[in-house]
Amino acid sequence: MVDQQPLDERDYDRARLRQWRAGLATDARLTRRDVARLAAGLSLGAGAAAFAGGRPPAASAAERPAAPEAQAGPILKPLPPELFTVFGTNAEMRWEAMTGAGHLVPVDRFFVRNHTRTPVVDAETWRLRLFGTGLRGSPTAEAPVEFGYADLRRLPAESVTAFLECAGNGRSFFGGQQGQSVSGTAWGLGAVGVARWRGVRLGTVLRRAGLTRAAVDVQPEGLDPDFVSGGVNLGPVRRPLPVVKALDDVLLAYEMNGRPLPPDHGFPVRLVVPSWIGIASVKWVGRIEVSASPLFSPWNTQFYRLFGPDYPAGGELIDRQVVKSAFELPWNASLPAGRTHVLRGRSWSGNGRIRHVEVSTDGGMTWQRACALGRGEAAGWQRWEFPWRPGAPGAYTVRARATDVTGATQPAQTSYNTLGYLFGAVVAHPVTVV
Repeated sequence: MVDQQPLDERDYDRARLRQWRAGLATDARLTRRDVARLAAGLSLGAGAAAFAGGRPPAASAAERPAAPEAQAGPILKPLPPELFTVFGTNAEMRWEAMTGAGHLVPVDRFFVRNHTRTPVVDAETWRLRLFGTGLRGSPTAEAPVEFGYADLRRLPAESVTAFLECAGNGRSFFGGQQGQSVSGTAWGLGAVGVARWRGVRLGTVLRRAGLTRAAVDVQPEGLDPDFVSGGVNLGPVRRPLPVVKALDDVLLAYEMNGRPLPPDHGFPVRLVVPSWIGIASVKWVGRIEVSASPLFSPWNTQFYRLFGPDYPAGGELIDRQVVKSAFELPWNASLPAGRTHVLRGRSWSGNGRIRHVEVSTDGGMTWQRACALGRGEAAGWQRWEFPWRPGAPGAYTVRARATDVTGATQPAQTSYNTLGYLFGAVVAHPVTVV
């Protein structure tokens, strides 16, 4: 029932884990044999094998369809080295590129996370197809309820300023700062961006499609090429949401920073799920399954779970982002001695607004409050600045740590997980004063 679904992500995950083990959760794209192949060879315990936990390949190892002649690479927009660090199908924003850029991240420097490649979709022929047992009449994938691009734009529109962030943002610091080996793209802190999104509430579309009280899960699916891992075609990117979340604050967005979505960011329509990990905000959405029975996909069983010694054998689902901070400085920045420098940065949290930010310039021995610049949004970030006059030339590390409205603060170390998700520890940013 719609009104019985828990908002607490851990409760939701525990319920789905029990239902999957009991054979009640389904994914029409995967057979039981596929799931067994995905789980084969894992050393995470019986629970992980039952729940298809695994290690994703690095981006360069994914099998992808051949590129069309009109598309030279997996990302369409220019990726100048002064704005991006490129990791195969992915592009990380350089934080120094945000200096003086304002509150929103311009589209030309917004990070890109692709599992395969950016598809080219025609808005005139695009259709959003909804089907499943959670809709009146249980429309099928072959005979769905459909909305065109113009149909969506005629519905009541809303705008939200929100960050999108890859769950692996900061992954490189597990190794570089904590000396731990993890798998996946070695992001720094630039797999995040804040934009102004405009579109129609997912709940509005679900209700118009005939949502019933029996619905429990909603699973959007992207139009990007199928993702292949371990010899198994996992199909297009898709990940279920509890229906109560889908009806809360999720947007079917068709504009970004006042203009139609660019191809790399989901044109013609994408999901925006504020404060949750980026995989929930499915790009190039084409189908949405609405189910009266539990759904699962590799993107909430094999990937985007926390596996490791501190977690259950079947792993722990991740949805909400953690607290993070970043300086608008190059890595290993060089600053001239004998003057005061204004260090600027941004902090954000999946729990809501940032309450305050502290900065340390002496290796974390002492901390002082940074000055907030404006008022950050609940689903956006807080800009801040801190004046610093170094005492002498030499090597320094500057650190920033934020505390959000719930009291959550960045720790000195992040709990280890094998896939390197949700790194939220204070990052030691090296600076040389000359």
